[in-house]
Amino acid sequence: MSTSATTPAGPADPLAALAALPGVAESVESVRKAVDRVYGHRVMRRRSAEITSEAALRGARGSAALSGADWALEEVRRRTDFGADDEARTVGAALRLTAEAGQLLSIWRQSPLRVLARLHLVAAGGGGADDTVGRPRLAGEPVAEPLVELPLPSAAEVAGRLDGLSRLIIAGGSAPALVTAAVVHGELVALRPFGSYNGVVARAAERIVLINSGLDPKAICPAEVGHAELGRAAYLAALDGYVSGTPEGMAAWITHCGRAVELGVRESTAVCEALQRGAA
Repeated sequence: MSTSATTPAGPADPLAALAALPGVAESVESVRKAVDRVYGHRVMRRRSAEITSEAALRGARGSAALSGADWALEEVRRRTDFGADDEARTVGAALRLTAEAGQLLSIWRQSPLRVLARLHLVAAGGGGADDTVGRPRLAGEPVAEPLVELPLPSAAEVAGRLDGLSRLIIAGGSAPALVTAAVVHGELVALRPFGSYNGVVARAAERIVLINSGLDPKAICPAEVGHAELGRAAYLAALDGYVSGTPEGMAAWITHCGRAVELGVRESTAVCEALQRGAA
């Protein structure tokens, strides 16, 4: 996270300035209204667990698609073997992460780095004898993230910025959930702290922030669906804005994440409507 983009509004809340960037407040309000509408849907009163389950599946599919495994939803739903090839392993990682995210909510605000390590371990399927799994990379260690071509920060920079991000999360503050989630997501993809699966881990962390903040407590607004729907090219362009650290670039990334949440809301609203009609 560039210091030029995070001029502190106060010592305890350095993310607050981002909420004041042009277009961000409007995006935050638009997301809040969209989330309120889907939570108010009549189906949510009776079948919220089904909506949560479906949102997790669709979110995992979307996250995997952004990492190069763009499978049809029914293929993700049908398959049981996720170890056959790189695409299958990516889909399996995304599915495991969406399941694991809900188990880590209570730990996130106390120890976000512990949560990130656990997410990477889960994504990698346990890692076996690979001692790079579940820890940030060391100097000279490679990163397998072929679809993200941003400059790769050094291991020393990764360590420092992860520590800074952890401190921000633990300190809390008044920044809207969307802003915090976007920064966590953007920072993790920019840093690529692990040797693999950084994209799916970053999007799982975004999910955790949105749930833990109270914006989406039932996990029915899968931003990953929206990110995939907006497309990889738009995703990477918005990430370029985040990495630039300029106010315009940061605002573009945050509003992109806001649009992704709204599209996730639209997806779950469609699921609600299908359940109401008895079609799903």
